[in-house]
Amino acid sequence: MAKKKEDLSDDTAKKVAPKEKIPAKKVAPKEKKLTKKELEEIKKEAEKTLEEELEEQLTDEEIENFQIEKVDMERLTNKICDVLAERESEGMFQSELWKKLKLTSRDGSRLALKLERMGTIYREKLLDKGRWTYKLILKKTPISTLSIENAPCLVCPVEQKCSLEGEISPRTCQFIEDWVLADMKKPAKAK
Repeated sequence: MAKKKEDLSDDTAKKVAPKEKIPAKKVAPKEKKLTKKELEEIKKEAEKTLEEELEEQLTDEEIENFQIEKVDMERLTNKICDVLAERESEGMFQSELWKKLKLTSRDGSRLALKLERMGTIYREKLLDKGRWTYKLILKKTPISTLSIENAPCLVCPVEQKCSLEGEISPRTCQFIEDWVLADMKKPAKAK
C-alpha cells in the first residue's frame, strides 16, 4: 500500500527531531550618547557630599533650628569659632573638627550647614584622598588685642596733650619707643 504523499511527509516530520528554537541574537541596544549637560549632572551626582545630600533632604527651618540634645549650642558654636580662628584663613577639614569636638559626622554636617546659613563660616568643597569633603573657614576672624597689650598710650599721663604736630607726639614719644623695643626683645612664643 502506497501512502499518500501527504501522509509520508507527516511520518517523516515525526521521525525528524523538531527544530529547537534558536534564540535570536541579543543585540545590545546602542548606547545613547550623553549630552554635555547630562555628563555634567552625572559628574555632579558622583561628587555629592553628605552635606549636599542633607541639604537636599532638610528644610531651611530644620537646618536653622538644629539642636544637639543636651548640648549648649551657643557654647559649641563659640568653641568651633575659636578652633577655626586659630587656623585663620587656612581653615580646617570638617572631619578633623568633628573628631576634635567628639561629634558624629551627621551632627557635624548639620551644624556646618547651620553655621554657613548664619554667616559664621563658609565651606570650601575640596577633593581630599579621593573623597569630596569641605574645609571650614571662619568668615570673620576675631581681632586680637595682643598687639596693643601694654601699650603706653592706654595709660599715658599726657595723652590729652599728644598730637601728631604737637610738642608731645607719637613720633617722638619715649614711652612708645621703650614699649616697641621691649616687645621686639620678647621671644617669639611669648608674643
